[in-house]
Amino acid sequence: SFSLQNILKCNRIYFENKYSKMHVNFTVNFLYKERMYFKMTNLPKMKIGIVAVSRDCFPESLSVTRRQNLVKAYTDKYDAEDIYECPVCIVESEIHMVQALEDIKKAGCNALVVYLGNFGPEISETLLAKHFDGPKMFVAASEEDGLNGGLIDNRGDAYCGMLNASYNLKLRNVKAYIPEYPVGTAEECADMIHEFVPIARTIYALSNLKIISFGPRPQNFLACNAPIKQLYNLDIEIEENSELDLFEAFNNHAGDKRIPDVVKDMEAELGAGNKKPEILEKLAQYELTLLDWIEDHKGYRKYVTIAGKCWPAFQTQFGFVPCYVNSRLTKRGIPVSCEVDIYGALSEFIGTVASEDATTLLDINNTVPADIYDADIKGKFDYTQKDTFMGFHCGNTASDKLSFCEMKYQKIMARSLPIEVTNGTLEGDIIPGDITFFRLQSTADAKLRGYIAQGEVLPVATRSFGAIGIFAIPEMGRFYRHVLIEGNYPHHGAVAFGHYGKTLYEVFKYIGVDVDEIGFNQPKGMLYKTENPFA
Repeated sequence: SFSLQNILKCNRIYFENKYSKMHVNFTVNFLYKERMYFKMTNLPKMKIGIVAVSRDCFPESLSVTRRQNLVKAYTDKYDAEDIYECPVCIVESEIHMVQALEDIKKAGCNALVVYLGNFGPEISETLLAKHFDGPKMFVAASEEDGLNGGLIDNRGDAYCGMLNASYNLKLRNVKAYIPEYPVGTAEECADMIHEFVPIARTIYALSNLKIISFGPRPQNFLACNAPIKQLYNLDIEIEENSELDLFEAFNNHAGDKRIPDVVKDMEAELGAGNKKPEILEKLAQYELTLLDWIEDHKGYRKYVTIAGKCWPAFQTQFGFVPCYVNSRLTKRGIPVSCEVDIYGALSEFIGTVASEDATTLLDINNTVPADIYDADIKGKFDYTQKDTFMGFHCGNTASDKLSFCEMKYQKIMARSLPIEVTNGTLEGDIIPGDITFFRLQSTADAKLRGYIAQGEVLPVATRSFGAIGIFAIPEMGRFYRHVLIEGNYPHHGAVAFGHYGKTLYEVFKYIGVDVDEIGFNQPKGMLYKTENPFA
């Protein structure tokens, strides 16, 4: 039986008996399949309009044929529902531009690919991009049939045309995604468009996002504070609420008829990990409060994320901690950050949309002790001790991203509060596998910056508490010092489960982060600007 609890049990067996990494990966593959039964909401479905262009002194038929070949190459390999082939015209003039624009809008396209089947008219094609309201991409056709006369009557010169297109985009202040090498065969361009899909999905989602926060931030957590001006620059709406508003809404949900059904769902998810069944009714009441708040307050926006409050008064007034509920919403594609971390919530949402999977938000928390490193990592994995660290948070990580889980009390809070008001956290070791650690952040003077680092969670038991994992990122020690510390980043980082660095880097560039402000874990021999060359 591939039930969630059986799969989590398999991973628990690994950590108790130290089976091989292969067993864990085998289990995680089934875990991923099981995840597909949990419907991810709060994500857009992209439909990319492909519009071919042609300069009027080139054969229009060249662009028509190449567009048809491109569409066939895409549909032969990828989901045909991703794209729409604009049949109305090949854009050669401003009138054609208007016709094509109306057609792709009528077809419901929310992203655009301008395909240079030949040199292309830089004015009309860039006007098309300017007037299309959504993410756009430019890609061009390479030449073919050089030995059979193709360079006489069928030479498109799109290699040259791409230069003019990029120049005119800059003149018009139009943002567009241009791949690393944007000229290719039909098959190569199809692959480029497929890589554009998650980029386009993320850009589109951000422009339709509202962040709902409940504050103020806890004392001594100024690190999670950042100016919201950049949110408006990104066309993101934000609704800031009082913790008291949330408390009132929670009390108004007392006795909600839907609570028993939510409790049953929680019981089924937790199984044997349900260590605090007495708190489920309150947690279900809180979950319904948040979901209803989203529906009542999202306004004209399509997508929502939450920057939530969780301490210090939350526990004593609500009577629980919200971690488990946060994890359940995150699992559904509605990330909830801790400690009113607005840019943390934004980062989680970006990762969720890019990966179409749950993300989490963790403290870049503590070093891996030498005895654990020597016993379980050294000689088994190609990482130094400084390449490793523990990512931790109280219990906000989705259950299907934990190798085993138990819903219990929050150990840190229980040091100064009665245990019964700290119940509601979800604990377990994070599943092993590839990850991307990243964050988008506004500086104190309202400049946008970010970092991206790819690595993995190691299949090594943490021997600790909370939602926690042993992370390994190549050259993490240098990255920690010269990007995270030097860049004044807060302790929270978003985690996407898989390697999505390429997509996230393009998203950051598209939304306006200067490439000099995108930090990454540089390899040995590549010095950071602040790194002492004599060290």
